[in-house]
Amino acid sequence: MPAPLTDATVQALRAQTPGTQHITHFNHAGSSLPSAATLEAIRAHLWREATMGPMEAGVAARAQTENARALAAQLFNAQPMEIALTDGNSQGWGGAFAALGTWQPGDRILVARHEWGGNLATMRLTAGRAGASIETIPSDSSGAVDPEALEAMLDERVRLIALTWMPANGGLINPAAAIGRIARRHGIAYFIDAAQAVGQMPIDVTELGCDILSGVGRKALRGPRGTGLLYVRQAFLERLTPAFVDTHTAPLDAGGEPVLRTDAARLEPSEAAPALRCGLASALQEALEIGVENIRARIDAVAQTVRAELAQIDGVTLLDQGRERSGLVSFSVAGHEPAALQRALAARGVTIGSNGVSYTPLDMNARGLTQIARVSVSYLTTEEEIGKMLGDLRSLLQ
Repeated sequence: MPAPLTDATVQALRAQTPGTQHITHFNHAGSSLPSAATLEAIRAHLWREATMGPMEAGVAARAQTENARALAAQLFNAQPMEIALTDGNSQGWGGAFAALGTWQPGDRILVARHEWGGNLATMRLTAGRAGASIETIPSDSSGAVDPEALEAMLDERVRLIALTWMPANGGLINPAAAIGRIARRHGIAYFIDAAQAVGQMPIDVTELGCDILSGVGRKALRGPRGTGLLYVRQAFLERLTPAFVDTHTAPLDAGGEPVLRTDAARLEPSEAAPALRCGLASALQEALEIGVENIRARIDAVAQTVRAELAQIDGVTLLDQGRERSGLVSFSVAGHEPAALQRALAARGVTIGSNGVSYTPLDMNARGLTQIARVSVSYLTTEEEIGKMLGDLRSLLQ
């Protein structure tokens, strides 16, 4: 197992991350800072394309790009054939949802209150218009989804349980494995949106009991934008027919009939950017070398410090829920609109996030929130960066 992260190790990792020399970054949940090695992996492939020709370069780098699949399988405790490489979280989750097939009046989809707005839009556009219902699972006293309440909602019409593991609008971590045990016991399809979890939390898909788990490269994993990961449980694959196919996902047989792939790549786009997949492989390798358990421990400690410090500032109200929390810290500031605060801090070289209702509409509306400010940390975050962010925030509030 990799050695725990020390301050010296973090400084060495920061020295290999160009962005840390230019910006005080607290928007890792939006997109984190790639390492020099990841940037070089992308650049090296682009140079191959320029000097060999793009198609020939793709062939030359096939082993390197396929390594991303094997590394993702290792990260998730899955098999490589259960991993599809996608262009992002929404494409992977939406592609898997579309592959479930036709919805009927009376079908039920159960979602946690924290479901990503894009997933809700996808569900409503197809299943909802077909007459299926999309129902919200109650939350417990901590704000997290309540497994007991979920079980009480189940009947033979429930076709899907969908969970956003770590919501975009705060630090709550939902009990994904507890939901998975219920889904497996009742034989109900279970989708996990793990966009914020991949690279931040240890992930064991067997323990989670999910059929689908989607993730993205650009957040805690520190990979390039335009990359994503999709886990598809092998035994669940036969239930999925892609909304569209091509010669990669369903090549024609001798009789001219399409033959769906027997691995998760049946949900994978054939038109991809090999350079970005080279970068993704680099980021995955780095995460595994550092150790996701170590990453989780460091992020948790840093986030706890940030929460405690923010709570001491007059006018700041912390908005995080849950008993277990992630590296996303949400808050509001009396008399200050979050997007304006984000712009003011950016002018001082400090990046934070601000989220509106569309990101997590069910939860935001349930809590009467219209917008939140969000500070999201990384294992790269230092005490000096925390001090600068807090100092600039206090200065703006005076």
